[in-house]
Amino acid sequence: MRVALSLALLLAGCGGLRLAVVDSAYRPPSNVAVYFTVDTASGEPVAGLTADAFRIYEDGRPVSVSESRQTIVNPELAAEHYTLLLVDMSGSVTESEQVPMIEQAANELTSALESHQRVGVYAFDGSAEIHRVTPFTGSSGAASAGVGRISGFRARDPSTNLHGAVVAAIRELDQAMARSTVPLRFGTIVVFTDGTDQAARVDARDMRTAIDESTHDLFAIGVGDEIDEGTLSRIGREGYIMVDDLTAIRAAFQEISQRIVRMTQRYYLLSYCSPARAGTHRVTVEAVTEAGSGSASYEFDATGFGPNCNPDQPPPFDTSRPGSSTRTRPRAAQGRRIEVRARPAPARPASGGGGDPEAGME
Repeated sequence: MRVALSLALLLAGCGGLRLAVVDSAYRPPSNVAVYFTVDTASGEPVAGLTADAFRIYEDGRPVSVSESRQTIVNPELAAEHYTLLLVDMSGSVTESEQVPMIEQAANELTSALESHQRVGVYAFDGSAEIHRVTPFTGSSGAASAGVGRISGFRARDPSTNLHGAVVAAIRELDQAMARSTVPLRFGTIVVFTDGTDQAARVDARDMRTAIDESTHDLFAIGVGDEIDEGTLSRIGREGYIMVDDLTAIRAAFQEISQRIVRMTQRYYLLSYCSPARAGTHRVTVEAVTEAGSGSASYEFDATGFGPNCNPDQPPPFDTSRPGSSTRTRPRAAQGRRIEVRARPAPARPASGGGGDPEAGME
């Protein structure tokens, strides 16, 4: 059974935290589970909370922690997170000295994300299509190993189809997420580019429309003095970085990867055994941390509830419906600029390529 009776979201930011229900479910004997996010009042993700940071109330009365056996269940049972890294490999990049730095930075980003989500890497040049470097994979090390093939990329068209590439990346990520069998899916796109759109295959207004209509989070990294900051801020709706010093490319990728990890870890799947045995009840989940508190409320039907509940059981989220991507964060008109500084680079690891080249490789 699912909570169809008003997932009455209560976003309480006045206490310092904002909780937002993404999905919830219940079933006999008395299992209740809710999948939600926790952010600060300013919108920063709150990660790493344990079950004892949450208090549960039914109809305003506290539910005993020991009797309810509340626990945090692995959120991967309910959702999958995807990140598509889109790398500018137009002629101005492939003919420069940036490629080794881009490859190393991309390798570090994918390595940081692979343990949390599925990662795919794509390149673009002046062509109408984007080129797959490595497909979406949840296997640890697979995506980062495939990034080593960036150095072998040869532009088919030296121009820059930035607008078209962003639109194509959104479509590619939509299709990848549609193949998932879990009920909830969330997508992120990271765009790296060194210039403005030169190909004019897709109008800037069409790109903005595609971004506005997408539920994905988008970050952007721009390097060099050719990139238009206004365009970069519209692409990077969740934040963008302007890199003036090439040595800061690695720091830019690290900053974005850390933000994506924190955003992934702001999702919690809280499960407990309800003491209710009949009727409809309003549940409030409250998070209490040093940063403050916040709560979210919803309703469930306890008809048929009884003893012998196991809160560790996976919740019965509806897997028969198409997977959905639900935003719980308000989206700004355009992204905020993120400042980074260059960091010392470690010894560059050996490329982990192998296999036959993908599209765009020679």
